[in-house]
Amino acid sequence: MSRIIWKGAIAFGLVNIPVVLRPASRSQSLDLDLLDVRDMAPVGYQRINKSTGKPVDKEHIVKGYQYAKEEYVLLNDEDFRRANVEATQTVDIVSFVDAESIPPYYFDTPYYLEPDKRGERGYALLHETMRRTGKAALALVVLRARQHLAAMLVHDDALVLNTMRFADEVLPIAELRLPKAASGKPTGAHAREIEMATKLVDDMTEEWAPEQYRDTYRDDLMARIEEKIESGKTHQLTPPAEEEEAPRQGAKVIDMVALLRQSLGQRGKDKPEDETEAEAEPARRKTPARHAAARKQPAAKRTSATPAKRSGGTSGAKTASAKRAPAKRESHAPAARKSAGTSGRKRAA
Repeated sequence: MSRIIWKGAIAFGLVNIPVVLRPASRSQSLDLDLLDVRDMAPVGYQRINKSTGKPVDKEHIVKGYQYAKEEYVLLNDEDFRRANVEATQTVDIVSFVDAESIPPYYFDTPYYLEPDKRGERGYALLHETMRRTGKAALALVVLRARQHLAAMLVHDDALVLNTMRFADEVLPIAELRLPKAASGKPTGAHAREIEMATKLVDDMTEEWAPEQYRDTYRDDLMARIEEKIESGKTHQLTPPAEEEEAPRQGAKVIDMVALLRQSLGQRGKDKPEDETEAEAEPARRKTPARHAAARKQPAAKRTSATPAKRSGGTSGAKTASAKRAPAKRESHAPAARKSAGTSGRKRAA
């Protein structure tokens, strides 16, 4: 269980609910040390006096606020504590809002709220009331000598306190140059593109399962570290790879509908056979471009196949039908089913 980082109470009107605060997230970043490559000695973060260039001992360092040029007011821990003593141990609810009305960019760090001794009844009351009303509680709380705006939300049987950014910490969206959703202009989305994009969204929609996503960069870096340890190259740096500079290309007109068709086709290839079998007819009627990847087959293979029947389809349909050659059906039937979807299954039948 995560450590308790704060103890206090939720001020819900006149109701006082004792709670403890536990972290709801953790950092998975690698802890790397700075080393002197000449003798492998650790290099520390030195506190340097900018006037003398010499290190400063920790006991000589204080915090100061510059109110004029080279004029400071010194502050210590007691000053921060006295700035708002009452708020340091209270999650002070100031209002309730619809939970769905809070823009996501206001959220910062999540914490779990757990009832402390004699706090179970009040905790259950507040939790059930917020669950039934669909509200989020906006509160003020001081954590680590800083006041935060926070949103208290209901999740399953728990109350979650998510610290937020204040309005003056969020840059206004109005300053961005944004295209309108459907404007008919070159920068806007067109009806046909929206229709194809909606099909792709529907095709990619699945149940929320966060455990299937991982920090693959961290995994790859750890694998590289383990590889160096096993090979004994613990003190050897990897030489930089020579990368060829990609030739600069001119601006191209992007066919958004074609790209969406290709995306739908690629999704069809990745689906399991039992899933594609259940969607055989809709997939063949609605997304003929699932065969678009067949255009990339060498010309020799296309000409060696039996001619396709004319059905008024596109070049993508023609090249896909080239795979119907008897020789390829016998030797590569599983691959054909995987790449061409269930329409290939019907041909094999």
